Amino acid sequence: MNQVHSSTSMEIFQKIAKNIEQVMKGQLSAVRYLLVAFASGGHVLLEDYPGTGKTTLAKLLARSIDANFKRIQFTPDLLPSDILGVSIYNQKDQEFHFHRGPIFTQILLADEINRASPRTQSSLLEAMAEAQVSIDGVINPLDDLFFVIATQNPVDFHGTYPLPEAQMDRFALQFSLGYIAPEEETEILSSELRGHTVNEVTQCISMEEALLLRKTVRQVRITKELNRYIVELVSATRSAEGVELGASPRASLALMKTAQALALFDGREFVTPEHIQEVVVPVIAHRMVMDPQAGFSGITAKSVVEEILKKVAVPI
Repeated sequence: MNQVHSSTSMEIFQKIAKNIEQVMKGQLSAVRYLLVAFASGGHVLLEDYPGTGKTTLAKLLARSIDANFKRIQFTPDLLPSDILGVSIYNQKDQEFHFHRGPIFTQILLADEINRASPRTQSSLLEAMAEAQVSIDGVINPLDDLFFVIATQNPVDFHGTYPLPEAQMDRFALQFSLGYIAPEEETEILSSELRGHTVNEVTQCISMEEALLLRKTVRQVRITKELNRYIVELVSATRSAEGVELGASPRASLALMKTAQALALFDGREFVTPEHIQEVVVPVIAHRMVMDPQAGFSGITAKSVVEEILKKVAVPI
């Protein structure tokens, strides 16, 4: 990989992170994961309590690269056509004209995605996997930068629909922001008084630099031994105790790509075992279907992945 591209991409990472952190105090890990998913071409599911900054994080990323940003509030009565678009008959020329929905954007915030019906949720499957939408027999490609940030509230179950396994598998990472320390929360209040809000954040990199970031990630070197390590980690979930359905090969791909992005973020031209280990839980855990009885024994998807991480030999 070109040394200039490597150092330039690390600077791009750092510029965006610093821009976002003007407003997002105490969320270094969340910002790091978000940028890693974005640079690797994956999508993100944020599961956290209301008011922790999920929507703000999405807006800050969009403003940092001056990307086209659209937000969809998912509700039980939302239809697939409300997301994808609809063909409307024009009496003047007696033809149907397709009117694009909000999915035709660069950064899409799917807010409270689990409030919509499975039918509506499924309208995102093709878009997230193949960066295209098929409507009326016509394939409509999405923007090269297309990136989905979905949110859901883990404590509000009334009127919600759990995301199906196929949908969960489309997200490269799932993570939470969590509550921040009192000192950082106090700093947020002070920033608000000084006018340092989301609307004050301006573009810090160009669209070309954002696309360069994604291109450079694919050039980060990873050895065959580390690829084998990734496959062994993912494969182990399929026979682990308490697991009904383990992670798919898509998890292996996501783990490789996010590890490459993480290495680039750290200014490295190659992936190390530590990069893989850092993202293995947010990449794999949400894809697993646990045995209903496992919970009674205190077994969670996260604990299973952490145990696998201890058992699988690390390449030397």
